[in-house]
Amino acid sequence: MPEPVTPVTFPPAFLWGAATSAYQIEGAVREDGRTPSIWDTFSHTPGRTAGGETGDVAVDHYHRYRDDVALMADLGLTAYRFSVSWSRVQPTGRGPAIQRGLDFYRRLVDELLAHGIKPAVTLYHWDLPQELEDAGGWPERDTALRFAEYAQIVGEALGDRVEQWITLNEPWCSAFLGYGSGVHAPGRTDPAASLRAAHHLNLAHGLGTSALRAAMPARNSVAVSLNSSVVRPVSQDPADLSAARRIDDLANGVFHGPMLHGAYPESLFTATASVTDWSYVLDGDLALIKQPLDALGLNYYTPALVSAAETVTDGPRADGHGASSHSPWPGADDVAFHQTPGERTEMGWTIDPTGLHDLIMRYVREAPGLPIYITENGAAYDDKPDPDGRVHDPERIAYLHGHLAAVRRAITDGADVRGYYLWSLMDNFEWAYGYGKRFGAVYMDYATLERTPKSSALWYGEAARTGVLPGVTTE
Repeated sequence: MPEPVTPVTFPPAFLWGAATSAYQIEGAVREDGRTPSIWDTFSHTPGRTAGGETGDVAVDHYHRYRDDVALMADLGLTAYRFSVSWSRVQPTGRGPAIQRGLDFYRRLVDELLAHGIKPAVTLYHWDLPQELEDAGGWPERDTALRFAEYAQIVGEALGDRVEQWITLNEPWCSAFLGYGSGVHAPGRTDPAASLRAAHHLNLAHGLGTSALRAAMPARNSVAVSLNSSVVRPVSQDPADLSAARRIDDLANGVFHGPMLHGAYPESLFTATASVTDWSYVLDGDLALIKQPLDALGLNYYTPALVSAAETVTDGPRADGHGASSHSPWPGADDVAFHQTPGERTEMGWTIDPTGLHDLIMRYVREAPGLPIYITENGAAYDDKPDPDGRVHDPERIAYLHGHLAAVRRAITDGADVRGYYLWSLMDNFEWAYGYGKRFGAVYMDYATLERTPKSSALWYGEAARTGVLPGVTTE
């Protein structure tokens, strides 16, 4: 007889959540005083997004949020991470708030609390007000100062009801995809500007953390969500190890160095000396950035496999973040990225739950004692309804089971992981990919905006209600 399978059981207080972002789901881009963000401008620029698709309507969450919250409650979710649209709250990125914009988030929070769902607010998920980009964007120091004012406004408005706060989501994407490779808004391709943007995002995090703490009850938790990469060398050859170190510095150390340790890696300065002189790092900046955190958010999808390149080419670079003739890795043009072996998602990303376990355990070492939340993890598949209108996605169920089991192994190994947020609650606008990539546990008919929970949503809901991972089937 086969050995019985030991159930994968989670601690009773573990949060079972899902995550979204404002521009990807809200729509209503011209309502109640909202002005364009960089993603409005980018998506309306010909050639920037697949099929010229935009987030103008997205999934109309702005008008349908009550139904969406009820759906979350029906599934059994205990937490929901959403982002605030900066230009919905502060249309020019400065000055007083538009109360109509804040009122939407007040209503959303009240609806979540009424259904017993814990809200987690992300202040910045890539949608910089266009006026701030016109003034220079993240490469300019003033943007960090404006972010602190915005953080105070939102903290004062929602801090009495929201306990979990995240300053920035994936600042690596904002800096290096937005200002380096140009595949994300605002679409600039300037290696030096991408490093300046990274520093000012760090500064925004530090100043924003201080602003939130000044505006909210002391019980509230402030965190940041990093998409730190699990960087693996192809071999132990010194050249490959050096390549992995440089990518690790640019993917991870550039953010967790200042945020957690109050210093940039010296090896980062050396590797990027031909790109920038780092003179924009002013005295006192690192102390402002290194604010004590209450938790750390980690976003994980797939590991990176790198080597020293035998030849350097000027062709498109595809490293899991879209192909571009411009690199998102300043000072590392001689590093080659390789496809890791194994099954892949619709994004072409290799499925490797061991990377999530490795990532968690790394941050147990980087920040001992700091609680961790998996603030994004999920997969895109080519989901389609069957003739009865049901959407079966066994591949996503297997993906979730594998990664949640990796989280549980990390807890067993001593990690203080307190929650998991599935990316994403529902199919939505997937940035430059438009509506062609479906990450949702809930299927979206974009013609009718009808929501249909996929089989993975029901599977995940059972896990949320019981604290035990259900089995995996192919049906």
